[in-house]
Amino acid sequence: MPNDLDLRMMARCIELSRASIAAGELPFGCVICHDEEIVSEATNRVVRDGDVTRHAEMVAMSEAQRVLGTKRLSRCTLYTNVEPCAMCCYCIRETRMRKVVYAIRSPIMGGHSKWKVLQDEEISGVIPEVFGRVPEITGAVMREEAEAVWRDWHPMIWRIITFRGCFGGVAQAAAEVPRREGFFRRLTLLHR
Repeated sequence: MPNDLDLRMMARCIELSRASIAAGELPFGCVICHDEEIVSEATNRVVRDGDVTRHAEMVAMSEAQRVLGTKRLSRCTLYTNVEPCAMCCYCIRETRMRKVVYAIRSPIMGGHSKWKVLQDEEISGVIPEVFGRVPEITGAVMREEAEAVWRDWHPMIWRIITFRGCFGGVAQAAAEVPRREGFFRRLTLLHR
């Protein structure tokens, strides 16, 4: 159950995701709080920096480490408008983040719902020198508001993403779409 701080910080993530669009990036935003104070916030910088590792979460974690002067973020909470991918989740675990809060579920790419990196106890048990304990995880915080940003940004892309099951709730997986159907046929299925 989200608390008042979770709601305020997620609202800020959603604002950042809108700013990410204005900067020519995909709508991702991230905020990191130390206790209740914002120490860093970021949008995607993949296009701007020409670097696929510049996800909003990665940029925000790097900045939080710089600001706090430590690689360990064990008293921090990471807020993001979309469930972090597996790459970001390994870094979240390595920084020992206390809590992760996200809005939109990512059942295909998510490091929580798909790849289970955030809740994997084995990595912290076998390599405790590197990976912190399992963080507290809260999902679907302000989900509808976060989804509205994606839908407003590009309604057709949003429909394709959700149709394929990349974001959102349970959706028809791409594997369920017969391969012999062409691209335009599948697009017409979106309008049913």
